[in-house]
Amino acid sequence: MKSIRNSSVQLFLFVGVAIFITFAMISVEARKHHNNRNKPHKHLKDNGSKGHNAPDPATKIPGPAPAPLPHYGSYPTHSTIFDVLSFGAKGDGVSDDSKALLAAWKAACKVSGAIVEIPAEFKFLIKPITLQGPCMPHLVLEIDGILLAPQQVGAWPKTGLFQWINFKWVHDFTIQGTGKVDGQGSDWWSPSAVYYIQKKFKHNPDMKPTALRFYDSHNVTVRDIEIRNSPQCHLKFDSSSGIRVNNITINSPEDSPNTDGIHLQNAKDVEIQHSNIGCGDDCVSIQTGCSNIHVHHIHCGPGHGISLGGLGKDKSVACVSDIVVEKISLQNTLSGVRIKTWQGGIGSVKNVTFSNIEVSDVKYPVIIDQFYCDKKTCKNHTDAVAISGVKYDGIIGSYSVQPIHLACSNHLPCTDVDLINIQLKPISNGYRGFRQALCWNSYGKSQAPLLPSSIDYCLRTESGSVKGTARSHHEHIC
Repeated sequence: MKSIRNSSVQLFLFVGVAIFITFAMISVEARKHHNNRNKPHKHLKDNGSKGHNAPDPATKIPGPAPAPLPHYGSYPTHSTIFDVLSFGAKGDGVSDDSKALLAAWKAACKVSGAIVEIPAEFKFLIKPITLQGPCMPHLVLEIDGILLAPQQVGAWPKTGLFQWINFKWVHDFTIQGTGKVDGQGSDWWSPSAVYYIQKKFKHNPDMKPTALRFYDSHNVTVRDIEIRNSPQCHLKFDSSSGIRVNNITINSPEDSPNTDGIHLQNAKDVEIQHSNIGCGDDCVSIQTGCSNIHVHHIHCGPGHGISLGGLGKDKSVACVSDIVVEKISLQNTLSGVRIKTWQGGIGSVKNVTFSNIEVSDVKYPVIIDQFYCDKKTCKNHTDAVAISGVKYDGIIGSYSVQPIHLACSNHLPCTDVDLINIQLKPISNGYRGFRQALCWNSYGKSQAPLLPSSIDYCLRTESGSVKGTARSHHEHIC
């Protein structure tokens, strides 16, 4: 009886195992059938046989391409860099690479966050060119190599005499890099060049190319690059706003005429900082139509200093306001910080601060000149640009001609002029200038310490009638 029960148990276990194995095999076959239905069919070419060849079971049938991984940056790197070499540039400093630069610009202009690359270790000869917007935002011109202007005056077309590289209607744009922009301007500085321009083009010989010019451009940054030896002005912003210039170097010889470092005209909301500028004219020139300008941490020299003007030339209207120039060092310059206007102009200069200015061997550290004239003689006029609300605070160092020269209009006095903490000593060797401060028709107040002591009684005390005359003269012009 016991033997019969053991046989029954063994039979039951055998049947159970058999059923489990059968269901497992059916499940595997079902999965295989399902997978084969979802695989793409491989279509083979007919190699001349009457029927289609059957797929080789050993052949691996490729599945669909995997989806690309999501990109979490702005744009993939390979699609945003436009190297001028890829557009046909030679980079040998001799071949004309203007067309390649323009082609790279036009392609990059259509892509947000694009970079036009001027690669290092190459020199690119670029003839006068306009790089025009509007473009997609956040466009960058990366200058790591060297851009060269035509060296000979005769190689410049008549249409290129105003600027070399012109940026027009660009927004949200940056120039950066470790490279150089070389205007090769020495030929333009000679008297023979003036004669050549007069003879060939029959126009004003003072018109010479600016190296980099921005026109009607907004939210522009220029940083880290070097600009040198421009035929005339090195970097100009005209009718532009939201400008940031940081950590650039500008170089041209002291005797290179009219080679302003940075020139602003009809520019608003500008910051120029932490840069080294040496040239043959104003390190920074602030012209009519400028407001909300902040210039700081600049080393200037050689050059003519930091200037507002000349303003009001040919009886024109000049309006300049809300200017802050601070933390500046000037060495071996014609002037330190100055305001210069032409007789006969109209308009106003107001709310200007010059503070924390260090001067070393500067001819005229502090200037207001309302009799500015770049000729041997200029006609006298009664009209003048009104100057008010100008503060000089913390002007310290050495001068070689005169410490302070405030020459205001005979007919329209300068008002609200503050002289605070002015400490200026003559240079120790070979000084032959004036030790006395000059203040002509200028009103305001002074505050110690003051050196030389003549500064203390230089300014006149203001009265209500003087302020009223200055304010009403051009009250509704600016």
